[in-house]
Amino acid sequence: MTLPSYFSIPEAADALAVRKAAEELYRTAQFNCSEAVMKAVRDYFCPEIPDYVIAMSSGFPVGMGGAGCTCGAAAGGVMALGLIFGREKPLQFVQSGHTMRLAKELHDRFKEMNQTLCCRIHTKDMQIGSPEHSAQCTRFTGDAAQITAEIIIREATK
Repeated sequence: MTLPSYFSIPEAADALAVRKAAEELYRTAQFNCSEAVMKAVRDYFCPEIPDYVIAMSSGFPVGMGGAGCTCGAAAGGVMALGLIFGREKPLQFVQSGHTMRLAKELHDRFKEMNQTLCCRIHTKDMQIGSPEHSAQCTRFTGDAAQITAEIIIREATK
């Protein structure tokens, strides 16, 4: 599979660096979870892509715009995988299938670490924006960013 021309991988690629960047963006309230994951991945692997990719992820926090569904951090990770491995033209079934397998891997690994991807369950009995919520979602943001980066590094160096 050919990687996009805007993609680059640092020689000493480090998924932990992507995690730390995403956590810092979230912890300091610069970005919400999905945005922080997308920005950290974009900055690390595709720095020349415009900020609109961050804007595209703005509807996912708090489980899809506050609906409490899929964790926004995980959704941001799936979007980042699509940025690098997704298809750009109709009938590119290989890219589509490959990206879907990577998205499922992200889903399954995140779920294994955190029991569920349901934001409503993760935040039950929490006040959104409380220190408890912030600490938990900082970790989830880091988890999603690190898993996403690990997948990208593995796939790009095959």
